[in-house]
Amino acid sequence: MMLGDKAPSFSLPGVDGKTHTIESVKGAKAAIVVFSCNHCPYVLMNEDRLISVCKDYAAKGVGMAAINSNDAVRYPDDSFENMKARASARGFPFPYLHDASQTVARAYGATHTPHLFVFDQDLRLAYTGSVDDDNNYQTRKKAEKPYLRDALDDLIANHPVRLPETRAIGCTIKWK
Repeated sequence: MMLGDKAPSFSLPGVDGKTHTIESVKGAKAAIVVFSCNHCPYVLMNEDRLISVCKDYAAKGVGMAAINSNDAVRYPDDSFENMKARASARGFPFPYLHDASQTVARAYGATHTPHLFVFDQDLRLAYTGSVDDDNNYQTRKKAEKPYLRDALDDLIANHPVRLPETRAIGCTIKWK
């Protein structure tokens, strides 16, 4: 996806038993789509940050969903049942969706977990990349550049995102 592109549509099952679409994820100001999984150490180190962002920005008009597109046959940790258990154990405040066919990941051009796509109120891509500049799960430093929060603040203020693209760092999506 290129900046400014319209968010590809999807209809995916969530661990909550509901079917979710990009339209149901969208908030009044923005939508965050995070390609995620259950086992990648980069995802695990960012879970608390994503939960915090979801809670901090929901009242500001930002919707969010995480999508797991990994091949669950080769990576059983990423099965739908294990997704349900993880979402419950961690108390995800956002829908956790299963992209078993991997068509949504391909449509978005997702390559890693986590890989973020932030859309404006018109569902145009405004930011893509990492949560922040702390991308080393082994050393865990305090993030100095909160890319996702900065992008959301810009969108909420109706300003262009100052840094619209960063590199998604994490585990590669496990393709079939």
